[in-house]
Amino acid sequence: MSMDTESLAAIRDAAIDYFTRSKSVQRSRILLEQSQAQESQSDAQAGAWRELAALGWPGMLAPEAAGGLDFDLTAAAQVLRAAGEHVAPEPLLAVAGLAATLLARLDTPAARELLAELAAGRLLPALAWQESAGELSAEPLSCGCEPDPDKVGHLVLQGDKTMVLPGPAASGWLVSARDSEETVVLWVPRGCAGVEESLVTLVDGNRCSQLRFERVALPPSAVLGRGDRAEAALRRALAFAQILQAAELLGLGQALLARSRDYLCTRTQFGKPIGSFQALQHRCADMFIHLEIARATLDEVLALASAPDELPLNRLEAEASRAKARCAAAALQASRSAVQLHGAIGYTQECDVSLYYKRVLCQCAWLGNVPSHQRRYAGLADDGPGTDQRGGWSGEFPRQADWSAMAEPEFRAMVRAFLQRHYPENLRYLSHRARRAEMLDWTLTLARQGWIAPAWPQAHGGMGLPADKLIAWIEELEQYGVARAPDQGIVMIGPLLIQHGTPEQQKRYLPHIVSGEHVWCQGYSEPNAGSDLAGLRTEAVLDGDHFIVNGQKIWTTLAQDASHIFMLVRTDKSARKQEGISFLLADLKTPGITIRPIRTLAGEEEFCEVFFDNVRVPAENLVGRLNGGWSIAKALLGFERIFLGSPKQSQYALGQLARFARSRRLFAEPVFLERYTALRLDVADLCAAYTGFANIVKAGKPLPPSVSLLKIWASETYHRIGALLVQTCEEQGAIAGDQELDGQPFNALAPLIGSTSAMIYGGSNEIQRNILARQVLELPA
Repeated sequence: MSMDTESLAAIRDAAIDYFTRSKSVQRSRILLEQSQAQESQSDAQAGAWRELAALGWPGMLAPEAAGGLDFDLTAAAQVLRAAGEHVAPEPLLAVAGLAATLLARLDTPAARELLAELAAGRLLPALAWQESAGELSAEPLSCGCEPDPDKVGHLVLQGDKTMVLPGPAASGWLVSARDSEETVVLWVPRGCAGVEESLVTLVDGNRCSQLRFERVALPPSAVLGRGDRAEAALRRALAFAQILQAAELLGLGQALLARSRDYLCTRTQFGKPIGSFQALQHRCADMFIHLEIARATLDEVLALASAPDELPLNRLEAEASRAKARCAAAALQASRSAVQLHGAIGYTQECDVSLYYKRVLCQCAWLGNVPSHQRRYAGLADDGPGTDQRGGWSGEFPRQADWSAMAEPEFRAMVRAFLQRHYPENLRYLSHRARRAEMLDWTLTLARQGWIAPAWPQAHGGMGLPADKLIAWIEELEQYGVARAPDQGIVMIGPLLIQHGTPEQQKRYLPHIVSGEHVWCQGYSEPNAGSDLAGLRTEAVLDGDHFIVNGQKIWTTLAQDASHIFMLVRTDKSARKQEGISFLLADLKTPGITIRPIRTLAGEEEFCEVFFDNVRVPAENLVGRLNGGWSIAKALLGFERIFLGSPKQSQYALGQLARFARSRRLFAEPVFLERYTALRLDVADLCAAYTGFANIVKAGKPLPPSVSLLKIWASETYHRIGALLVQTCEEQGAIAGDQELDGQPFNALAPLIGSTSAMIYGGSNEIQRNILARQVLELPA
């Protein structure tokens, strides 16, 4: 049953209320201490489970006909995430997630009977499916059953199962086995003759069972399902459980971040809170970044898995692996950082961080760890970036359409066909930053088609793409090797004028941007005002109906190709730094403007210095109010950071890496495939985070300061891909300029060198971490 946002919030609030009232953290501590003292735990666990049964949570995924709550996966994830935040000791995932889903999917009379008992809280079945460490396949290999020679219709079960949860609390076991050539799921109640159970204590105090079935005799009623249906039910239950486990891991990580932040704000050394130390702020910011990427990934996977149309099993398992890998990695990073940030006290058992740390270790190991899920994702996901898919579209190319209603495969086929028909072949996979003259014909082609501004509202001449189609657009262009044209009018000043410009300014400038006639550049940084942008000194003095501008800008991208510049100028030298700044638009043909290109590390003239000597700029070119430019600048920086946080560059670099890997058959090498898959998931999860911020822009809302995380993750992912490409290319990684690969240009160094600047411009990644620490996490100055 799908739920709206308000209902999901209510479920989460109820879960937080229960886990707080029931003192889950304290109960987990007692569980751990009892396990260390080898004391019995069953009484306390049984009492807690009765309380959960009163809330209906054992049957949260069971249908109403079985006495369940009929939650969809997204609703159940609210409970599991809250459980993680409170390190709850109840076996919710094992019973309410894994066992309940399997029984509901089997949907046989015997399975429905057990499910009703589970939903009522009277039965705690444990799924016994795994036969060896590191195994993710649901197919039983050695555990099998055969007809009982002494009883007609009865079966005999033989084999071993490992890592079975819950351990001693289980009422019995749902056992996957082989019967001839098909999968069968059996119910083995506790107490059956021939069952040998060994209990193993886990690091968090819970205990799992290692089971040996030695010719266990079972009646016909023990068979809950068999054949393809049973195997599909088992695979889907495991995938759902892995997604819910990802939610619990996210909750664990977020709780560790919250506790670490509070500690940094209260612990003092050298007479000040340790949270004011930049090294600790940046470590805390990195915890936040990893967890936010994990949250975006989980949200996307939950939306896919909870959709009315069920995902095919392979796709579901791939998405489950993606969610588990990302949330497990984020939780591991958070747990290790939390111990370090707490110092010596974090290394003690009396500190609650230890409970979370140990639970993270258990949940990361059970149902597959990060590398195993990355391997499964590599085997199940589609071919990914760099695959040259063909055709699939024979219709016209509409200027405008209801893009939301168009199926994504159809939209992608349309974009792909348009590129094949119109994009110049000689401009594919350019290794340098494209210049205006090179891209003019393509720019005008997009302008004539009405596709030059994919994210702009249609009312202003854009395509008005929703976030999912915008991601698809970006992916198709990068996959095809489309170069980036000078585009700051499209991605920066255009969206800013749509939100903050006057109607006259919108009418004067926007049509010339979408026609491809005007090209814009940015005038922000100055020789002594880079990261400290408010220290700028370029001055604009009002003289009648003009401003007289004097000063210098630097690091202005492709100013030599631009027709106009948007810039910050100081209009009141007596005011505080941020309060005396205004935002101006200027025509670069205005007398008094001089442009000097700067050659970069890559040997290209990508940046420029721009000098202003008594330049007269019409006062009507002021955007916003006089001396109110800082708020406009921050809004524009938000647009810049979401642009710099776009997956475009990483997708392009990943495509180049995939091109080279295929040419050298590197995907057959396990080490390379593992590293490539990790980067591929980094890019996929960047897309998920980008979609969330793109939806904020589309709704016309201001971007929050947390958008800085997008710029950090995107540029550092881009850099990691570039570094692997150079390493993979071996001697070819030292060749300057273009090489040829499959008849197309190829430059091994371009992504690495390009990513080096990406981590600096738009506010260095260190400054972005400062923003997250101060404005999002509110750590002390």
